Formats: sequence, structure tokens, C-alpha cells
Amino acid sequence: MIEFNLSPFEARVLGVLSEKEFLTPDVYPLSLNAAVNACNQLSNREPVMSVSEDTVAACLKRLQENHLAQTYYPAGSRVAKYQHLMRDVLSLDDAGLAVLTLLLLRGPQTCGELRGRTTRMYPFASVDSVERTLTDLAAAEKPLVMQLPRAPGTKEARWAHLLSGPLAVERQEIAAGMSVGGANVIEGSGDDRVAELEQEVAQLRREVAHLAEELARFKAQF
Repeated sequence: MIEFNLSPFEARVLGVLSEKEFLTPDVYPLSLNAAVNACNQLSNREPVMSVSEDTVAACLKRLQENHLAQTYYPAGSRVAKYQHLMRDVLSLDDAGLAVLTLLLLRGPQTCGELRGRTTRMYPFASVDSVERTLTDLAAAEKPLVMQLPRAPGTKEARWAHLLSGPLAVERQEIAAGMSVGGANVIEGSGDDRVAELEQEVAQLRREVAHLAEELARFKAQF
């Protein structure tokens, strides 16, 4: 049974497999080394990550356990390669897969941002066509995406994937709102679950600090 509770690192690995199938089919499926390099890529990644080979290998193992990826051995080669199974398992066409891939790799985005960034994967005719695809994904038996409340001062709402669960989306929004200047880099090495827990602790600390500030402002009114 598929569990939609992917860690940030698992989501990155899954997104990378899908992206490279679209963009570099000649070298897809990916070797472990290629997957590591793609996960740590500096462009088209939000947040930027620094993950080890052990972390990526552990993520690939859990993605296979959830039937979202599989190992592939090219004819005559002993080097294992990896490919995603999202098309079949999640019943996605190219349009839906392209959108979900971008959400996995770059976090919440508007329809306009998704249309501009999916050009090399799928040529959406308009922003409306992106929105229709997202609406279909949100209406699936087990929703794959959700529309976020429109932030004050913005004209367009953003969408987020749900493969890490709705709580992860909420935490990501809080962390993004509290980040200040500079690149947000997440590191992962050794045991991925330890790295994931460390990240969650850091997020919870930011949330507590944010709540403390709100409480202080509230008390100052009296």
C-alpha cells in the first residue's frame, strides 16, 4: 500500500527520477551516482540540498517499498539503475506528471510559475490548462495536490504536492515564511531517518520561536 508520507529527501529523489526521464531520456534510468548529483543540483531546486550517497540509497529503497520506484539492470551491465513508477501507480499522464515533478523539486508554486517551469517537460497551452491539471490531481480518489490559501498581497494562489502529507505542507509554509535571505540548504547524510528527524526538530524550533513572538506581541497589547 502506498503511503503518502515521503520525507523531504525521498520527495527530492522521486522528483529527480521523474525530471531526468523527461529531460535526459538518453541517460535514464539513473545510476545511484547520477541520482545523487541531480539531488544536489543547485539550479531548479528549492530548497538546495546536500545529501550523501547513503541517504539517496536509503530513499531509493523506501521508494521501492512503496512501489514508487524500481531497480533496473541494463543488458550486460552489473550497475543498478533506478526509475520511478509514478505514471502507473498514481495514474498520471504527462501533464500531471510534469506538474507533480516540479512541485516535488521546488515546493509550492503558482499556476503561472508551473507553466513557465514545465516547458521542457510538457508544453501547457495556457495557465488555465495548468489549473485544470492541478484540479484533476486534487480531485483524485487520494488527492495528490492541494491549493494553498492565497497569501496577503498576492494575486495568485500556490499549489503544493501531498506526497509528504498535509502536515508537511503546513510546516514547509511556516519555515518558508520565517526564512531570511540567502539560500536555504538542507543536508542529509548517514541514516536518512536521523537526518529527517533533525530537520523536523529544526522546523519545530522555528515554529516555537514564531509562536513565542506572536504571544509576546499579544501580551504587549495589554
